[in-house]
Amino acid sequence: MPRKTQYQTPTVLVAGGAGFLGSHLCETLLERGCKIICVDSLLSGSLDNIAAMRNHPAFTFIEADICDDLEIKGSIDQIFNMACPASPPRYQANPVHTVMTSVVGTNKLLSLAARHGARMVQASTSEIYGDPDEHPQRETYWGNVNCTGPRACYDEGKRTAETLCFDWMRTEGLDVRVARIFNTYGPRMRADDGRIVSNFIVQALDGEALSIFGSGEQTRSFCYVSDLIDGLIKLMTVDPNPGVPINLGNPTELTVIELAKLVLEVTGTPALLSLEPLPVDDPRRRRPDISQAAELLGWKPAVDVRDGIRQTADWFSRTRCEPQAFPAGETVASLHIVYD
Repeated sequence: MPRKTQYQTPTVLVAGGAGFLGSHLCETLLERGCKIICVDSLLSGSLDNIAAMRNHPAFTFIEADICDDLEIKGSIDQIFNMACPASPPRYQANPVHTVMTSVVGTNKLLSLAARHGARMVQASTSEIYGDPDEHPQRETYWGNVNCTGPRACYDEGKRTAETLCFDWMRTEGLDVRVARIFNTYGPRMRADDGRIVSNFIVQALDGEALSIFGSGEQTRSFCYVSDLIDGLIKLMTVDPNPGVPINLGNPTELTVIELAKLVLEVTGTPALLSLEPLPVDDPRRRRPDISQAAELLGWKPAVDVRDGIRQTADWFSRTRCEPQAFPAGETVASLHIVYD
């Protein structure tokens, strides 16, 4: 199949472009002069996230599910696949659709990339490592995933999506790159997102006790959204294709207790903690080895965790609103609220 050279002002399709990460990606690419085709089903994304871009002449929004056939008129130079709920309450609310988004949807985007001769970046996840026995996690680690547990719809879906990407690369010569994204946070996270940073900040701003699941000694590594977006764009534009998955995340490791204390300090709220049972398959440790990103992309995070938490808390304090409703028949209590 023909491959295109990378233009200074490419036409970029961002699947999941109205979501948390996708909207920041659209915004950054638009600022850099790209033409954007934002595709989103709005099942977990929001038009509010892209409201400021809707009237830009270089921005087009298409409401569509990537599991359906998607035909785009004109040229596409790059495709970013950000289309899958990453919030545990949301991906567990409709687990079959979560799997299909990662498998069927990714395959359809790969086919679209092939038809247009486009380069593609697949947003994978650190969740493919499961509850890791290797620490920190390198891209060569095959993971420790429960393939039948409540998180499997997301974990196994993303693992299969990676398989599809590399099979298309090997058999069809498609130029596709895979980013394994570790915990990312920042403005535009939903108040009812269910992930640890948004949970803690919303609880702190509401004067509630911060919910600590398990002992609080499990660890995570938190990457601010602008750093993550920079890494994704570097992965798209680097030559040659790295040919291997690339970890993108902040290697600064914090325990859940340490993160809770940091949120309380930044928000200036009383130090109230509530201990809750540990969810099923909750990883004990999570920290990326980013040596490949540094070597192949020249990338490393620049935003200090304290500064990032402060910016995120400031955004939440300015935009406080009622949590958006879950799909029909679902409530927070009926879902597994776990840290991602």
